[in-house]
Amino acid sequence: MKPPTGKRFSIRERLISFRFAFKGIATAIRTQHNFRIHIAILALVITSGFVFGISPTEWCIVLLASALVLGLEMINTALEFVVDMISPEYHEKAGAIKDISAASVLIAALVAATCGIIIFSKYILESFSL
Repeated sequence: MKPPTGKRFSIRERLISFRFAFKGIATAIRTQHNFRIHIAILALVITSGFVFGISPTEWCIVLLASALVLGLEMINTALEFVVDMISPEYHEKAGAIKDISAASVLIAALVAATCGIIIFSKYILESFSL
């Protein structure tokens, strides 16, 4: 059965699509201060996870929460680029789009931080009660 597009599956084309995705990550790292801050925090959290020996379930929660924050930050960046391209001058609705998009990252970051506090607090408290 043919794919709906009429094109055959190509491993080469799939690999090329990964290159575009990595280019997007590089653009986010290069152009977005907040993305770099999230990456730095993620590095600290991963290091802490190894130091404290968090459980596999806790790793899953940490990694999923982190992926959500990073993914939303990239969607926020993409939306900001689109809005700036479509509406280079200030427009109230363009501003609202950017604000709402940024708010989605903030909510995810607050929930991720809360998960981190819940997960790591017991390890931190145990290390002080030696």
